[in-house]
Amino acid sequence: MLYLCALRALRSSVRHWRHGAALTAATNASDVGVWCWYSTPVRGAVPGMDEILARVVAPLPSYETRDKSPPPPESNSLEFMHFYGSLDKEGKVDLLSRLSHDFGVDHKSVSELSAKLLDTQLRDLATILQVEDRLRYSLNPRYKQLLSHISRAEGGVKFLVDLRADVLDIISSKASESPHIRDLNGTLKSLLSEWFSVGLLRLERITWQSPCEILQKISQYEAVHPVRNWTDLKRRVGPYRRCYAFTHAAMPGEPLVVLHVALTEDISNNIQSIVREFATLHCEEDVNKINAAIFYSISSTQAGLQGVELGNYLIKRVVRELQSEFPQMSQFSSLSPIPGFSSWLQGLLSQYRKEGRSLDLLSEQEWREVEEATDSAPGGPATESLRKLIGTSEWMHSERLTRVLEPALMRLCAWYLYGEKRRGYALNPVANFHLQNGATMWRINWLADTSPRGVANSCGLMVNYRYFLSDTSKNGALYLQNKVITASEQVLGLVSQFQKNSKL
Repeated sequence: MLYLCALRALRSSVRHWRHGAALTAATNASDVGVWCWYSTPVRGAVPGMDEILARVVAPLPSYETRDKSPPPPESNSLEFMHFYGSLDKEGKVDLLSRLSHDFGVDHKSVSELSAKLLDTQLRDLATILQVEDRLRYSLNPRYKQLLSHISRAEGGVKFLVDLRADVLDIISSKASESPHIRDLNGTLKSLLSEWFSVGLLRLERITWQSPCEILQKISQYEAVHPVRNWTDLKRRVGPYRRCYAFTHAAMPGEPLVVLHVALTEDISNNIQSIVREFATLHCEEDVNKINAAIFYSISSTQAGLQGVELGNYLIKRVVRELQSEFPQMSQFSSLSPIPGFSSWLQGLLSQYRKEGRSLDLLSEQEWREVEEATDSAPGGPATESLRKLIGTSEWMHSERLTRVLEPALMRLCAWYLYGEKRRGYALNPVANFHLQNGATMWRINWLADTSPRGVANSCGLMVNYRYFLSDTSKNGALYLQNKVITASEQVLGLVSQFQKNSKL
């Protein structure tokens, strides 16, 4: 296996060398000097940046010639890609700021056409539609043409995906707060949403016979339950497991979003039995033991595709694949982590302590047991002891503390998932994803992820979001339009207990 990987890597290097040689030969024909100047990363603001942008960003053709103007030479796209790749982070911020500001929308033209549109409201419909079309065309930023032409160059789509990742990083880090950068992000997102529409994506099942490069990337991109070694990876693509990925023709060899599935008899209530179970590694699948599909990990691999809907379509496509392979299968559910629960809980404990309401979170009996188990005094000290416990995994090693904390953490987690909101939608991002997809918040599971990561992020709890296929469309619409969360009796019962204890 390792020999095959090495051989494939050697072939890949040869291909890259040939591509680099061809690219160099192509650029010798035009502006080769620019490429040579920036063969190593350039730091900070770069002299000549404006000249390069003026050369590679073609003027927006007039409305009358928009379909007749010849495309700019491919060397423009290649020059920009190479120049951008040669810059350090500061230089990239500077380049993108100039590109978005100096080569954006012609605001004067937009204002004039907007005024003209108002003046034509009493004219015939054909005139109004023509002015509206002119206005739409004038709203295109000038740099959009460059982005579109880059997408046609070899490696261009991947370049733009990575470019948007840089733009998102600039926005989140506040390296630039220019509204033009945000507009550039919106333009890139719109273009990528078109290029990565579900009809253009290919669903691939990943197996142990898949190319070595793909298997390695599947391992590297796994963001939910890290792959420990090759045996672990082999298990995750072996019997009673399925691994699927969306790929795109413009980015060969790059999985865009990856979904791991466990095939089980019943809906799993812990991740240990899925990612740490190797007993079936070399056995044959027994169809009679496969009644449920558990989506236990979904990872987006490209930061630049943030906000471009892929994961929800992948789950729906995989459900159809599994139904075709296992017609008897009737249960589809996630086994999802609850990122942010522990930090939210610590914040809640601090808030309640400041407000003098800490005793409202647990019952009197529960607080007495916490005090006895932690040797702390009633009131504030007990609250602080509990807060510190949540920040470590020490309580997991005490059978008494585990028993004491279970009912309290279960109802607190239920409230976090069901009751905590951002703009009316679930605060927890994983919950928000599955609820938008039409799933039901079905079951919260105690000690479902006892790994250090699981304990640190969610006190070891996990949740099943169940997909009742006949209800997903209705549930998704209720959530998106009316912000209604569909939940099971178990979840609603725990939420009710929390409200009763917390006097909400």
